[in-house]
Amino acid sequence: MIYATEEINNSTELLPGISLGYKMYDTCGSIARSVRVALALVNGNEVVSAQTEAPCTRPAQVQAIMGETSSSTCMAVATVIGPFHIPLISHFATCACLSDKTKYPSFLRTIPSDFYQSRALAQLVKHFGWTWVGAIRSNNDYGNNGIAIFTETAQQLGICLEYSVSFFRTDPPNKIQKIIETIKHSTSKVIVAFLSYLDLDLLMYMSSHYNLTGYQWVGSEGWIFDSQTAEMDQHHILDGAIGLSIPKVIVSGMREFILDVKPLKSSGNDMLTVFWEALFGCKFNHSNSSAENQRECTGHEDLSGLQHSFIDMSLMPIFNNVYKGVYAVAHALHNIFGCDKTCNYNIFQQIRKINFKTKEGDDVYFDENGDPPAKYDIINWQPKENGIVDFVTVGLYDGSLPVDKQLNLQNKSLIWTQNSTQVPVSVCSEKCPPGTRKVLQKGKPVCCYDCIRCAEGEISNITDSITCVKCLPEFWSNERRDACVKKEAEFLSYEEMMGALLTAASFFGTCMTAVVAFIFFRYRKTPIVRANNSELSFLLLFSLTLCFLCSLTFIGRPSEWSCMLRHTAFGITFVLCISCVLGKTMVVLMAFRASLPGSNVMKWFGPTQQRLSVLVFTLIQVIICILWLTISPPFPFRNLKEIKDKMILECALGSTLGFWAVLGYIGVLATFCFILAFLARKLPDNFNEAKFITFSMLIFCAVWITFIPAYVSSPGKFSVAVEIFAILASSFGLLICIFIPKCYIILVRPEKNTKKNMMGKVAPKTL
Repeated sequence: MIYATEEINNSTELLPGISLGYKMYDTCGSIARSVRVALALVNGNEVVSAQTEAPCTRPAQVQAIMGETSSSTCMAVATVIGPFHIPLISHFATCACLSDKTKYPSFLRTIPSDFYQSRALAQLVKHFGWTWVGAIRSNNDYGNNGIAIFTETAQQLGICLEYSVSFFRTDPPNKIQKIIETIKHSTSKVIVAFLSYLDLDLLMYMSSHYNLTGYQWVGSEGWIFDSQTAEMDQHHILDGAIGLSIPKVIVSGMREFILDVKPLKSSGNDMLTVFWEALFGCKFNHSNSSAENQRECTGHEDLSGLQHSFIDMSLMPIFNNVYKGVYAVAHALHNIFGCDKTCNYNIFQQIRKINFKTKEGDDVYFDENGDPPAKYDIINWQPKENGIVDFVTVGLYDGSLPVDKQLNLQNKSLIWTQNSTQVPVSVCSEKCPPGTRKVLQKGKPVCCYDCIRCAEGEISNITDSITCVKCLPEFWSNERRDACVKKEAEFLSYEEMMGALLTAASFFGTCMTAVVAFIFFRYRKTPIVRANNSELSFLLLFSLTLCFLCSLTFIGRPSEWSCMLRHTAFGITFVLCISCVLGKTMVVLMAFRASLPGSNVMKWFGPTQQRLSVLVFTLIQVIICILWLTISPPFPFRNLKEIKDKMILECALGSTLGFWAVLGYIGVLATFCFILAFLARKLPDNFNEAKFITFSMLIFCAVWITFIPAYVSSPGKFSVAVEIFAILASSFGLLICIFIPKCYIILVRPEKNTKKNMMGKVAPKTL
């Protein structure tokens, strides 16, 4: 302050012809004493004023008060002098509460408010991913308000406080010991210390008996660049600490001014005399010191060789704040002296409006709350080999920039606790990886959670997701549950084993039918082939061939045409087949009826009537199929619900009534045929075909009766396989039961393939 005052008084540009006067008071950290001194100054009991070079002819009113260091003291003083509009300019009081102009209207400061510092600390903690921290604060306005703002901002950023404790340096030792125990029993590894250097020094002293290493300290500007605190940390508890400090600056000429201080030049300054004697362990002849056996002070002792806080240039940022405060008052007075009668002569209003640059290029101005721009250096404690801690600037914080650009860090140069180069981890719960979601632990802060894997069909593709998102119907979650993949299309294909076996069975049945047809054609003039209408036999073989082949339409990727073809082709070919069997059964019945005396039944059921019956029965099915295809035909359908992780490609029936009408009609014909064949099974004949028709119809009906529940309960492609199996099984049943016995006689027992044998009255067991 003295340096700035003398520099202004020697200036020819700022307040020319006017000298600033001052008077200093040591309040000894007492709030009561500070208030008493402030009231005395306001009442004019002490002369602290701007004065001309000539001796003052009248008492001058105090224009401004520089100080105090403590926020609590400033709050008390500002409350008292506020109504008098006398500016109180502090260089180190940072409590955000002092920005309240309704309570402290005349308070100004040259150090940023903790409103910004607390938020900057929260952003710093968030930047390194520390979401689980502890907090220690000074139990005064500085610490309590600072941590309150930090806590509010931390919650907004997703940071949780495991504990928040406070103490003051005058507290009993057992309270500080409890705080140390709280730290040791905590799980968080980061401690945010919003403390004054005096409080932290006491905490470090008390911690010397405990092993508190391994914790990452985050500090406020109250101690982070204090060299005395670094010297006291003999157990390296604070090594690697990181925090915010007032930006480093060099005020040119100040170091030389401090080193040039001589008590002989400051005659009448008792405080400097006492300080000098304590500094060099000597005494002046005129001193009232009671110490004996001390050498005499010359007043020319060299300050530059001392290691003392008085010449500690690491405190230059604080010196600069005082320097800017004095210049702010000077600029305000300069504006008042240089304006006309319309000017506002209130110095407080003039100080609020000043805007100038110091000789070092720093901008000096105050916002509407009396605060300067919020700029901080980010300091990292980096211990050296000789045990000295180096305060390294590793980044900057500028509160005037957008939020995402306020913090600017150089991570590569950081040293952490225990000289580690790896960023410490301090979380209540590890981050939930993609594929999981967070579930809060009951009764714990939001930072404590469990990671629950996303359910099937749901994903999360970000870290720490609070919800899982359902995949679209055509997609399904992958194994890691972090991405939706297209569902695998499932249908009965020729390439898979089941499809290949069914295809082989279909071709085998077709070939077997062709062989039987060839045998029958080769032996078409023999009695066993000519018996029971050989024309119906060839038509039946043709329809069986179509039955075997129509099963192939059920295999492969469903398309619009295959869906319409598969059910209609199956329905028509099977009706054609059953119609032929029904015709053969009726021929057997009519033949034996015709052998009775006086019967002329055969003329009503000759070959023409047999062909017509097959045509009529088949035509009815054709009409049913045409109506089905016209009204609501089958169509390709992607079944996304049957199997959760697969997309079943199938043919939707379109009209369920049409499908069951086709099956129902086949069932009616098969039942009718079975009844007729059952009635004709005991008719006398050397080769009664009705027996074999009965057995074939029994197999046919058994297959299709069991088909219904199997088809309904089978999922996906297996329902198609069940239908194909039913088609093939019933076709093989008809082929084997009706034609294989005849082929056996034709090829193996040709002696029985005679008209005499066919017409003979021989017991059935001889066959």
